Amino acid sequence: MSAKSQDRETRRRIAQMEAKRALRADQIKRRKRDNVIGAVVIGVLVILGVLLQLTVFGTNPTAGEVDQVREGIEEPIPGGSASPDPAGAQTNAAHIPSADLARGQVLTGTLSTSAGDIGVELDGEAAPQAVSVFKSLADEGFFAGKTCHRLTTAASMGVLQCGSVDGQGSGDPEFQWGPVENSPESGLYPAGTIAVARGESTFSNGSQFFIAYKDSRIPQDTGGYTIMGKVTTGLDVIQEIADGGVEEAGSQDGQPKMPVTIDAFTLD
Repeated sequence: MSAKSQDRETRRRIAQMEAKRALRADQIKRRKRDNVIGAVVIGVLVILGVLLQLTVFGTNPTAGEVDQVREGIEEPIPGGSASPDPAGAQTNAAHIPSADLARGQVLTGTLSTSAGDIGVELDGEAAPQAVSVFKSLADEGFFAGKTCHRLTTAASMGVLQCGSVDGQGSGDPEFQWGPVENSPESGLYPAGTIAVARGESTFSNGSQFFIAYKDSRIPQDTGGYTIMGKVTTGLDVIQEIADGGVEEAGSQDGQPKMPVTIDAFTLD
């Protein structure tokens, strides 16, 4: 082979090697890009899942879902979980007050709203963790300006729900606690009951609570809801709100037609 031919062959082989090297580099770049995109997509899905859990309107069962359960439809209530909580989830946020704050005490106070004053009594013997949390929130003035964003008016369940961080039913992912305490096995929440609303887990209590203005039955298959106290005066205030119905015509579950804002929540 002539020197000229050898030179051409050498240049051809070098070109082939460079082409293969470029192809491998391009493949590596695409794999890295695909990995980054995949990680971003997974991260977005996780965030959306958390937000959905926090904002789902089912921090306690809806009227329609209660009616379905009563009719014998055996399916989990959306926003609830019939399975035990993962062990790692059964912990409280670091800044949740100790149950000892209100343990053994009976606290009385007033929930002052734009619709009228409601006298309350919270039982720290039956629900020490819940009462400690709500005593702490009340003392901090957390509830001033918050709204009662949800009303149910079904025959089987009538409650007014309040205390959402944004007035739309959202919770604070950094303020979750448990466990469920003093939940009635019968599922009966008598008129005047003050209970803690929650999300999917029994360790997803937050700042929201609901008041039953009439005897209400709520399925307990997802762990129930903590009864922390009762209304002592002013149940007629809530009944008046309920008589006004919900904002959406024909619905039994939604925003009260009569706007309700909490002016103050005091506990002694």
